[in-house]
Amino acid sequence: MEILLSPPDVDELEAKAAAAAIESGWVAPLGPEVDAFERDFRDFTGAEDAAALSSGTAALHLAAEVAGVGKDDWVLAPTLTFVATLNAIAYTGARMQLIDAATSTLNMDLDKAAEVIEQAAMKNDLPKAVVLVDLYGALSDATQFTARCRELGVFVIEDAAEALGSTRAGRSAGTFADIGIFSFNGNKIMTTSGGGMCVGSSEHMERIRWLASQAREKAIHYQHREVGYNYRMSNILAAVGRVQLAKLPGFVQKRREINARYRRELGPLGIDIYSEQPEETRNCWLSVGLLREDQPSPHELCDSLRGFGVEARPGWKPMHLQPLYKSLPVHGTEISEAFFNRGICLPSGSGLTTGQQQRVIDAVRECV
Repeated sequence: MEILLSPPDVDELEAKAAAAAIESGWVAPLGPEVDAFERDFRDFTGAEDAAALSSGTAALHLAAEVAGVGKDDWVLAPTLTFVATLNAIAYTGARMQLIDAATSTLNMDLDKAAEVIEQAAMKNDLPKAVVLVDLYGALSDATQFTARCRELGVFVIEDAAEALGSTRAGRSAGTFADIGIFSFNGNKIMTTSGGGMCVGSSEHMERIRWLASQAREKAIHYQHREVGYNYRMSNILAAVGRVQLAKLPGFVQKRREINARYRRELGPLGIDIYSEQPEETRNCWLSVGLLREDQPSPHELCDSLRGFGVEARPGWKPMHLQPLYKSLPVHGTEISEAFFNRGICLPSGSGLTTGQQQRVIDAVRECV
């Protein structure tokens, strides 16, 4: 592919930061760059504290652990998401129920989720936790929903893996729940190659750091009372992350400009590109649209675009359609299935040039 969906946007600054971290002698996991990255990230998001980890999936897993989710519990999650959201819950042995998407954001339908929770409360069988996912960088108005969950003692986790840089009413993605998580995978809006972050209270972050360090107690002979994990971020990757975080506002601005141009030029073709909602500033991690029924299917369009050297992807396949999770109870399927059947993700990387975007637009026009 000549034009990729969402490649990393790095240059010599990241290379110099990684080299400096190596030259400092802090090559093994942890070190001063990790501490500084956590502070930088805390300040950027406005969270009370942050904990740098090896991946977004690791962050989700530890958030579930801190929530106390176990094999005798159940968790409410969206069906329209990437599989890591559910896999992290599956690690705990808990059961899951799924909720359909909302039309405006593609995030979990909070009205439907609230109904399920209230019915569960009447049966004295509340979920241990709810996982909200900020899909493609969109933020839902979840303030009342999370407040009600807290009244009922239901832990809320915000999977903001795709939403770093998005805000609602001036508040950062990842800060609308008890714990928020982020991913720095290579295709995300900023990257550390691999890596992730949890944000939340200092109490929760202290426990996450401890669990992520093999739950090692303070003894020279390596003493352990709980099962821990090897989930901490390396000093070298944290150095790269600090450079990327400083560039993030520029990355967000570029992707928002790309999204606006797709909306202007592809809208007349009948391709409906999703846009942000009132009070929301979306990072536009990916520009996502809906094809008309009389146009090629997303899979057909992706195949055709490949011939032009352009990478595109269908929308996320709902979890209730995945062989792995097809047996899970699901509350509504219409919106998520409709999006999978007609949704398309277009190249959105912050390094995409104006000329390259025009090539994408021309190729889409030719194919549809």
